[in-house]
Amino acid sequence: MRRRVGIMGGTFDPVHIGHLILGESAYEQFGLEKVLFMPSGNPPHKKGRRGASNEQRVEMLRLAISGNEHFRLSLEEMHEQGYIYTKETLRRLRAANPDTDYYFILGADSLVTFETWNGPQEICDQCILVAAVRDQMPVAQLDELIARLSQKYHADIRKLETPNLDISSHTIRSWVKEGRSIRYYVPDGTAEMIRREKIYCEDEEGGES
Repeated sequence: MRRRVGIMGGTFDPVHIGHLILGESAYEQFGLEKVLFMPSGNPPHKKGRRGASNEQRVEMLRLAISGNEHFRLSLEEMHEQGYIYTKETLRRLRAANPDTDYYFILGADSLVTFETWNGPQEICDQCILVAAVRDQMPVAQLDELIARLSQKYHADIRKLETPNLDISSHTIRSWVKEGRSIRYYVPDGTAEMIRREKIYCEDEEGGES
């Protein structure tokens, strides 16, 4: 019996309930053993990003997932190089755990840009992609995208049945800067840390996540 482990990668700047719901939904739908929440040090597509420090992002994520016994914090991509490509992370994980199938969880918006990632074929060869509807993408459009990429890369891509929550880390950062409430959008411990350390109160630039 092969093990099934999910991977939720991202900047998590900050982590919000949308990330947690995706992880929990994937855990239940695909019978995963656990879900690794894997913050990236400095993603190649977000160079020049400003926001919380690496240490703050890791701690906010740790607080957010601490109450879930099948969520794990993984620092695989938090290292001295600053960032690492997904294909390299998967290569290393599979070498260390040859008895494990990895389910890489991502939103539909990330699936749209998947072909611009570094080594999309190698990624597809090393994991099962799990895609969730996001940003109001029609289900039929997601189905068509999954079918096209599956055929092109001989990939195993599965649709995640989960509510489409229109929320992003960029929105959370903007609300904090404006002094608006982020209650219920961010776990309580994480929200308290943001308030206490005055994270995101200054001008910043960064993409959605």
